[in-house]
Amino acid sequence: MAETRTEALHQNAEGLDVQAPAAILSFLANAQIEAAKAVHGAIPAIAEAAELIARQLKSGGRLAYAAAGSSGLMAVADALELPGTFGIARDRIAILIAGGDEAFRTLAGGPEDDTEEAAAAVANANIGKGDCLIAISASGSTPYAVQAIGDARRRGAATVAIANNKGAPLFEQADVAILLETPPELIAGSTRMGAGTAQKIALNMLSTLTAIHLGHVHDGYMVNLTADNIKLRDRAVRMVSAITGRSRDEAARLLEESGGVVKTAILLAAGAANADAAEKILEGTGQKLRPALSAIEGSKRR
Repeated sequence: MAETRTEALHQNAEGLDVQAPAAILSFLANAQIEAAKAVHGAIPAIAEAAELIARQLKSGGRLAYAAAGSSGLMAVADALELPGTFGIARDRIAILIAGGDEAFRTLAGGPEDDTEEAAAAVANANIGKGDCLIAISASGSTPYAVQAIGDARRRGAATVAIANNKGAPLFEQADVAILLETPPELIAGSTRMGAGTAQKIALNMLSTLTAIHLGHVHDGYMVNLTADNIKLRDRAVRMVSAITGRSRDEAARLLEESGGVVKTAILLAAGAANADAAEKILEGTGQKLRPALSAIEGSKRR
């Protein structure tokens, strides 16, 4: 039986509704901070999960998220950012949320109990061998999430579980279990608060470390971003300029020559003969920019 800390009463909850507004807000802020601290204890598990996910993506697999309610919103927020931030193709990501598209309008509670919907979602997304599914549930016992991770595992997918209660049923089907031991919510059971905050932080950490393993980050720059608006095109120019030491005008020219691909533009600045040559170098280094730069530098010395 899971220890349901997410349903327990917070030590500062008694008389909360008669406190002064500033005091209530102070309690709420402090509760969020305490919840965020819980992520530190999960760092080893998050690191293991990121390595697993990166391995599946490198091999051509997909990354799927399965969750309900507030946990579903945390999953959606993480998943939808990956293409723009790290250039992970949208068709490599699947989002399974209880209630489907209707969840974005009503977020009704009933669908989280619908195991048939979860099974259908996994099957329709064709989650299986080579893929990785992350299931998220504050309680760790949400039927939708438990069914989804179980079905994904039976179909051969790698699995990661994120929950906020020890002994969660969700962990039983996980290759990697990420326990976020958040304290009880100030509003008992309102896991959109502390538990959700910890989930969002953990997902940010997980997807960012995965992207680093995939070679999508260099010196803190998102060098695999998809520059599909004015802000991101400007960011791409600034990245190429900062990493290569070239002027913004020259960086913009290199980006145009590279077809808008940041890594390729940087390698052109480093001495790659052309965009095709730069891309072949990146293929040989697993899309990692640092060894690609070293390879060009080494060829110059020979």
